[in-house]
Amino acid sequence: MTGRLGLLHTVPALAGTFDELLGGSGVDADVVHVVDAGLLRAAMDHGVDDAVRAEVLRHLRHLADDGADAILVTCSSIGEAVDAASAHIAVPVLRVDAPMADEAIAIAAERAPEGRVARVAVLATLAATLGPTGRLLESRLAAAPREVQVEASVVEGAAAARKAGDQTTHDRLVAEAIQAAAARADVVVLAQASMAGAVRGMELATPVLTSPEGGVASLVDALAAGTR
Repeated sequence: MTGRLGLLHTVPALAGTFDELLGGSGVDADVVHVVDAGLLRAAMDHGVDDAVRAEVLRHLRHLADDGADAILVTCSSIGEAVDAASAHIAVPVLRVDAPMADEAIAIAAERAPEGRVARVAVLATLAATLGPTGRLLESRLAAAPREVQVEASVVEGAAAARKAGDQTTHDRLVAEAIQAAAARADVVVLAQASMAGAVRGMELATPVLTSPEGGVASLVDALAAGTR
């Protein structure tokens, strides 16, 4: 399968993560990365406002005009701007956290004991991400086969550690939060792609979902659908 894929990031280090995942997917496609860390700063400072939505749309149009057959946005914090912009782009535009949200609801509904509400625990290191990811999950609840409760929380101190270049502390804090959430939930969702590394090596009975793998799978599926 060949083609051209576009990815929009707000965390520069994620470009390598997604290159690695795409390299293992069996897709022989040109990959174009656009990185705009300012989008995440703006979302954190004043939310996903008109200026953020306009900039997201500009980047997506650039990738589409550059020949991308499908586009993946790897930042959950700007997910709702992606939803708004996708209607104006001629190629598939995908949110990295959408497949994870669908999977989380399905797993929670299946794993929860009968007679108890199913529980999804959402963890983020940035408060700006909790709203978009929480609303994304809640949008799936109506189609769930049973009642599902979504609980969202911020891993305090993790974002500051990452900003200071202390990835070890970031990962430790996230891992500790995962362990605590896993004790009370049927599935744990890591809202940001940048948190995925913290779960490596952990052995838990409760499933922990990260967005990069699902996002790449959806991107590959969109490319395949467009090349049939």
